[in-house]
Amino acid sequence: MPRTRPRIPPDDDLSWAGDEPRPPAHRWVFATTVAFLGVAAVLRSLLAFEGEQRILVLALLAVWFVLVLAEPFAARAWPPSFVAYLTAQGAVVLLLLTQSDSSDFFAVLLAVPVMQAAERWQPRAVWVLIAVFAGLTGVGLIEEYGGSSTVSLVAIYAAANVFFAAYALAARRAVEVRTRNEALAADLRQANQRLTESSERAQRLGAARERQRLARDLHDSVTQTLFSMTLTARSALLLLQREPREVPAQLDQIDHLAHSALEEMTALAAEPPASAPGGGRLAGALGRHCTERKLRDGLAVSLEVDGDEPLPAKQEAALLRIAQEGLNNVVKHAGVEEAAVRLRLRRPYRLEVEDDGSGFDPAERAGSGLGLTGMAERAAEIGWRLTVTSRPGGGTRVVAEAGETGETDGEGGTDGD
Repeated sequence: MPRTRPRIPPDDDLSWAGDEPRPPAHRWVFATTVAFLGVAAVLRSLLAFEGEQRILVLALLAVWFVLVLAEPFAARAWPPSFVAYLTAQGAVVLLLLTQSDSSDFFAVLLAVPVMQAAERWQPRAVWVLIAVFAGLTGVGLIEEYGGSSTVSLVAIYAAANVFFAAYALAARRAVEVRTRNEALAADLRQANQRLTESSERAQRLGAARERQRLARDLHDSVTQTLFSMTLTARSALLLLQREPREVPAQLDQIDHLAHSALEEMTALAAEPPASAPGGGRLAGALGRHCTERKLRDGLAVSLEVDGDEPLPAKQEAALLRIAQEGLNNVVKHAGVEEAAVRLRLRRPYRLEVEDDGSGFDPAERAGSGLGLTGMAERAAEIGWRLTVTSRPGGGTRVVAEAGETGETDGEGGTDGD
């Protein structure tokens, strides 16, 4: 949905021009000024003129009033008409100034078009207009008053025009500032709204990532322990009829697995995970895990470690989880009792989990569960690249290498050393 915002007039814009009305406060002051000057001019005409000259002066004042009232409508219909309006006002006032030696007062009527010009033009143009009107006033008064008196009168009326122009310019700038502030306030409200929406999205994303992390951790640790408990329980049921003497050993194994599952759940609840290695302890953590797989699942895992350079704790934790899930897949799917884990702790850093089991087609397994996807995500999170090489009947090799993040590959991935 497109957003709307108040119009912000640039510095060279013509405020209140065209179809933009004057603000209420300025409209009231402008109307009062027009009424005051117009009524004063009419009263002065009634006192200073008689007969046909009075009628002529009042007619000219009526034209002045009509021009003032018609100007906003003419400006909306045809903006260039404002110059013609100023010309007509100047001509009307010039005719009024030439009526008698009591006509100098009519020069004050030029303050109204000066205010209107200040509403539309930049200050420099307004000052030029005041100068033109001052010259026009001098032309109208020079014959009646002579040089020195005319200069004094022109200076007085020019000062009045400057005062009225200054007010109009100040009012115009105040309106522009208010409009800008309203626009900035609207932008601020929209920015706050976008910030709130972004914060909510970030919270939802963080919650989703945390759920995903917990699901991966459960899949890599507790799920496998529960799977081992299920196999052991089934073995105990079979031995209950055939070899009852062996059942207590199976029950002890189930008890051991239950305690292991509880410890793993406790570790997952810790932050950072209590089972995560760090400070160069990855090799030791892998060694303990490989020993545990033999006791728990009967899987003999050979561990080869090349080098002793420590990795960041986050990388060591991710690599341990990748190794755990790789061995989980061996137990679940490979159908063998042996596997190999190779860890290279020198450049280029590398982790391999390999078995000679039944293998699979990576294209068919893509996206089928958390296993391969979870390993690839863990590798990507630490900036490593995960490659899975397998084929039916040809075993499986999972390789995690330090470097640019890559997608899980199928047949033809990177071989080991």
